[in-house]
Amino acid sequence: MDAGRYDVIVVGTRIAGAAAAMLLARHGLRVLAVDRASFPSDTISSHQLQVPGVALLKRWGLLGRLVAAGTPPARRVRFDADGLVMDGQFPQHEGVDALYSPRRTLLDSILIEAAREAGAEVRENFRVTQVTASDGRVSGIRGNAGRGPTVTETASLVIGADGKRSLVAAAVGARPYRGRPVRSFASYSYWAGLPVSGGELYQRPNRAVAVFPTNDALTMVYVAAPMTEFASARADLEGHYLRALDQCGDLGERVRSSSRAERLRTTPDQPNTFRCSHGPGWALAGDAGVVMDSISAQGMTNALRDASYLSAAVIAGLGGSRPLADTLHDHQRRRDRAIRGMYDFTLSLAAFPPTGPARRGFLAAVAADQQETGRFLGAFAGIVPPEEYFTLGTLVRILGSRGIRKITAPAANHLISGMHHPGAARQGRAATTRVPGR
Repeated sequence: MDAGRYDVIVVGTRIAGAAAAMLLARHGLRVLAVDRASFPSDTISSHQLQVPGVALLKRWGLLGRLVAAGTPPARRVRFDADGLVMDGQFPQHEGVDALYSPRRTLLDSILIEAAREAGAEVRENFRVTQVTASDGRVSGIRGNAGRGPTVTETASLVIGADGKRSLVAAAVGARPYRGRPVRSFASYSYWAGLPVSGGELYQRPNRAVAVFPTNDALTMVYVAAPMTEFASARADLEGHYLRALDQCGDLGERVRSSSRAERLRTTPDQPNTFRCSHGPGWALAGDAGVVMDSISAQGMTNALRDASYLSAAVIAGLGGSRPLADTLHDHQRRRDRAIRGMYDFTLSLAAFPPTGPARRGFLAAVAADQQETGRFLGAFAGIVPPEEYFTLGTLVRILGSRGIRKITAPAANHLISGMHHPGAARQGRAATTRVPGR
């Protein structure tokens, strides 16, 4: 393998890209990370950094920076499904028992600064115009900073961490698989004077609502609705948003009594797909590799975990202990195993399953047991794999054989599938991808 000027070039320096650049540079690799934005910079976000993602920040020595910046923890969550309420705490995971909902202007900047401290060269306001190739493999990038001259940079590996509309993925023809149609759209904003203790989650017919504290004494309030409503809702997005909050107990009144600090952000751009994550001279990270509906708020955590997995594979491959192609192949398999269950669960949530009698009975039994409530919330947070929690065995354990006998077999199957769709995302297989010049 011909060595370039850098060992790795990372395109995109938000969560996945900045974290990967930091981890690679900490290992002594020569890393160039570029982004078209200047930081601090905001972006559409699901906001919640789930407990496993917080544990990664703690492992990397960065959680203290997030806390010092005034990011409030959410250890308790009030979960309200059509008026059936449970209130509980997350199980501990690697010494962490809270999720955080940081502003992206803060979190992204923390990760970028950590990458710089580790020795990575970070170029902001840099626009990549071309992914270059030589002898059938990606060799680097071409682009420019601001109005500066066009430059070409080379590396042994180019990582595309440039989001769901990844330029790198498009340039190399990264093949999608397990794709599903867009199911929902999301709106959120920030409110001042809206106190919240921990977090609040609401499920209503064709609505999902999340309320969590964020930086600057603000509260983030999020609403998801079926994509089939978007055409009619866009005529009055704020009204659609507020009417959803009015369905959630006194939440609408509490929000209307507070002050909106920023504009309402709305996005229908919520694809669900996996992409083949590697090829000769290239790899993908974060949303560039796997993207899914924001309704489960897993995007930031997935990005950190993927950066961790991918950086380990790159270090092993470039270090010579195994061929890079083999370690990147193993990374894709590891990534897919880690995310598949939550991907299926996310698709089920985005289908807005109704709260029928069987589901209400299940949720009531969970709400009556604080330890079970913790496990249930742990499945939503990704601490407990949802494909291992939402099973017939869990129904039997919670409801008992007598309770199960009261539920018909179709109702039991509907209850499980309403919580988790096994196989919903298991259509299609990873395919080989083409590389520029091949």
